[in-house]
Amino acid sequence: MSEQPPYLRIADELRQRIAEHVWEPGDRLPSRAQIGQECGVGENVVRRAQELLISQGVLEGRAGSGTYVAEPRERVRVVRSSAREQPSGSPFRQDMKALRLQSDWESRTDAKLPAPAEIATRLGIAEGEPCVRTTYEFLADGKPVQLSTSWEPYAVTGGTLVVLPEGGPHAGAGVVNRMAEIGVTISHAVEQPEPRHATAEEASLLGIQKAALVTHIRRTYYSDDGRPVETADIVVPAAHCEIVYEIPINR
Repeated sequence: MSEQPPYLRIADELRQRIAEHVWEPGDRLPSRAQIGQECGVGENVVRRAQELLISQGVLEGRAGSGTYVAEPRERVRVVRSSAREQPSGSPFRQDMKALRLQSDWESRTDAKLPAPAEIATRLGIAEGEPCVRTTYEFLADGKPVQLSTSWEPYAVTGGTLVVLPEGGPHAGAGVVNRMAEIGVTISHAVEQPEPRHATAEEASLLGIQKAALVTHIRRTYYSDDGRPVETADIVVPAAHCEIVYEIPINR
């Protein structure tokens, strides 16, 4: 039988120290150099062990500060389903309400940004055409659980009351409800989920280690005439959230 890789051995050692209350939730871990010296391994081995424990929610990375023992935290259940798009508003708010968690989000909108090549392809427009871009940080009980960057063609919403997704009388209503206000009916969405490692910026915003596992969802909403009217990149940390797809069955 092959010997256990060194980083798994170190991960078990760190997990054991937490279980024995050598380190309590919220405690900052010693430096990788110190842990490596104590355990007889290099810093890269300690780094891999910490990244594994961060992806499992045992540890928490804080950009520019270090690695800490994570506070006990249940994984948030995020449901992806057409049934979640209700007139009452945000599907995220519905998910958090079902879990009895306080939901909130922070956002920033930039109007008339030129569409990058990939976004233009997804929206079926020419590269450089103006779009409205909104970035989101979704929070559950004040802790970040999801990031999203949304792009809408300015030609669709420009000059209307819904041009700013988080401004005006329909702020925060969600894409489906906002588009309905200007006579655009959303017929369906296409989502493409894939696992990958977090970027440095994503890790900093989500409070996870750089390169921790996330699920990246590319979502595009289509109107009933087949036109893409919004596309978004949604990033969900694997350690903090489980993604569930509900598939309605028409009888």
